[in-house]
Parts: sequence; structure tokens; C-alpha cells
Amino acid sequence: MQRRTLGEFSVSAIGLGCMNLSHAYGTPPAAEAAGALLLRALDRGINFFDTAALYGFGANETLLGKVLKPHRSKIVLASKCGMTGVDGKRVIDGRPETLKRTCEESLQRLQTDVIDLYYLHRRDFAVPIEDSIGALSDMVRAGKIRSIGLSEASAATLRRAHAVHPIAALQSEYSLWTRNAELGTLDACRELGTAYVAFSPLARAFLTGTLRDPEAQLEAKDIRRQMPRFETANYAKNLALLPGYLAIAQELGCTPAQLALAWLLAKGEHIIPIFGTRQPEHLDDNAGAADVTLDPNTVARLDALINQRTVAGPRYNAATQLEIDTETYGD
Repeated sequence: MQRRTLGEFSVSAIGLGCMNLSHAYGTPPAAEAAGALLLRALDRGINFFDTAALYGFGANETLLGKVLKPHRSKIVLASKCGMTGVDGKRVIDGRPETLKRTCEESLQRLQTDVIDLYYLHRRDFAVPIEDSIGALSDMVRAGKIRSIGLSEASAATLRRAHAVHPIAALQSEYSLWTRNAELGTLDACRELGTAYVAFSPLARAFLTGTLRDPEAQLEAKDIRRQMPRFETANYAKNLALLPGYLAIAQELGCTPAQLALAWLLAKGEHIIPIFGTRQPEHLDDNAGAADVTLDPNTVARLDALINQRTVAGPRYNAATQLEIDTETYGD
């Protein structure tokens, strides 16, 4: 697989987001199946693996530590701090002492001496970003982590953080149906030499064309049930965008998932999409997107078809949006 630059690392152009092997999308797969999927990703040329202390309240890091430890020298390992499980509840806490303690716990679960890329998972608005990044910078000097990232952060926050310590990567949602990155963070990343790691590149399965009825197909605890775009009325409107999209994929001879990932790769050399899946066949399909090249005309057609004006519903509900630092349309 082709490579892209992330800080000091050369990573696969497409990475694996590991959250749904332990967290957020209903019942996780059995440990044996999850482990086999991680190893299959390695076999397909993926060397960039993304986890977090939050995912499964530590279970995801434990999984990756157990399965990937023998292959540690071959991979770039990313995890996150600043949003963890405390007494069974999700808590945002960016205080320096919390971040340093969380790092030690993550190192143990991941069975490694150093984390290659350590993100601040969410900005804690009660803590100056300079203080949180200062703590992460201390960890770099101590040899606990190799580089620092931000997640769901605005261009302004990125610039403040970068003034304290170079930010290797900014991770936020980016896909045809989530364009917030185009309001400033993509340009700021390019200017500062920061990689943009795009999560949910397949629009949480919408762009695969397989999710036709969220009410019937999603488990009760699936996080998409709390997202406005997946509400019945909004999703019905969004489904009307799919025929044109699927026709473009058919025209190019690629799958819908490959088209979505190839669109991101075409948007900038500093963009690295990470997808999540539980199915080996989907992993193989997604990895193949690195071989799909889109010409400018195709990119323009996709841009015009699915964008912030044509998609119904905001990406988060009002309560969740209060925790998010990214730019939003209408600001």
C-alpha cells in the first residue's frame, strides 16, 4: 500500500480505526475474531492503528496490546487521552496530572514502552489548551510518547497547541457528508505540516450503501441512534443521494466504500483516512481504495452531489456538540 507522512512516521495511506472492535457500535465481536481482523490489516499493508483509552474503557487498548505486541516494530500506534471512562461514565478531563496518569495506564494496556502518536481526545474547556499540551510535551521529553495529536479541534486550537509543541496530527470526522474540516482545519494542517486523520470516512456506513434502514439494522446501543442524520425523516432524505453516488462507483468499477476513501485521498496528500470494520471482507475492500485514483472531474461531481447543503441533519445532537471544538457551518 502507498504511504503518507505523519510527523516523523511513514504510515499506510489508509489506517485502521479500532474503536468498533470494543465500543460504540453495538455488541463487539469476539476477541478471537477481533484479533484476526487486526492481523489481517497488517497483511493488507496497513501499519497505522488507532485506539483510545475511552474505547471499551480500556478494553480496546488491551486487545491491541495483546495482538500487536509481536509486531510492534512494524506499526505506528496511536492512542488518546483526555476522555476516559470513570465509574462507568465518559468523562472529559484535560488536566496535566490526569493525562500523565492515563498515559501510564495506556502504556501498560498496550504492552509498549512508548506510544507513537498520542492525541488529546477532546479539548477540556475548563483547562487551557496550553496546559494540556504542555503535559503531553513533558511526556515526549520523558520518552513516553513520540508525537502529539489533537482530536475534534478547531484551527484556532490547533494553532495555540502548535505554539507549545509541534502537532503531528489532527483527527476529526471528514467525508463527503461531513465537510467541517473545509472551514479551516485542513488549511491550517497543511500550513503547519500537520497530518489530517479523517475518521468515519464512510459516513458511518452511509457511503457503503449497505445501511438502508437504521431503525431496523442498528442495535439499541449503537451510537448512531443518537445522531440526527440517522433519524428516520433525515435518513430518508439522505438515502435519496445514494443512487447518483452508487452510479459513479459503478462507472469507475470500484465499490462505494472505495469511492468514499479515494475521494478523501484525492483531497490532499496530508489527509489519512482511518476506517473501522468488523468484517474481513470489508477490510479487504477498504484497503483496495488505495489503488483507486480519481480525476478532478469525478471529485467535482462527488462534491456537488453530497455536501453540507445536500445532507439532512447535523452530525451530532445538541448535547454532544457542546463538547466539540471543531468549526460548524453557520458559525
